[in-house]
Amino acid sequence: MTLLHQQLTAEHWQELSFFEQMANIGSEVGRAINWSAKDHERSLKAAERALELLDLTLADQRHKTRFKEIARTREALVDYFWGKNEYSSSAKQWNSYFYPFNYAARINR
Repeated sequence: MTLLHQQLTAEHWQELSFFEQMANIGSEVGRAINWSAKDHERSLKAAERALELLDLTLADQRHKTRFKEIARTREALVDYFWGKNEYSSSAKQWNSYFYPFNYAARINR
């Protein structure tokens, strides 16, 4: 698998708090959503980067108690961008899901 975040290492990713990790994932999801109407390929690349970051978060042992939520988020994103959207996700719902992580990351610096 080719790393999409070339400068990012698992060690560096694990230095970030859970809120910071999820906020960064949300940024990629937001990019994917914003590009979806303009450039499908760019949209999918951003979604792939979000999945890469989710995988790094799943590998972070500090988040064992959150494993189900992180894994389900990954599953729902794959369904939204590549599947049949069986979970009936929407851009608004994804933005609403990730926004609180962005807020929490900012106030917990």
